Amino acid sequence: MTVGSKVKGTLASLKGIESTLRIYSLQSRNEEERLVYKEELQTVESVIKNIEDRLKTLEFEEPQYKGN
Repeated sequence: MTVGSKVKGTLASLKGIESTLRIYSLQSRNEEERLVYKEELQTVESVIKNIEDRLKTLEFEEPQYKGN
């Protein structure tokens, strides 16, 4: 397994977590819980953005990782 495929796998997992947090924040009836889910959703979105940027850099610097 290449570095690129590991990063892409991690990114896919994080996007799954993002979706789950989004669903929980919409389904929660408790306002405090909803706020916690939304805060953590923002954290995960930030991490996803950072990893996507890193993946672009990785693919640019190491073309063999592109499209894997």
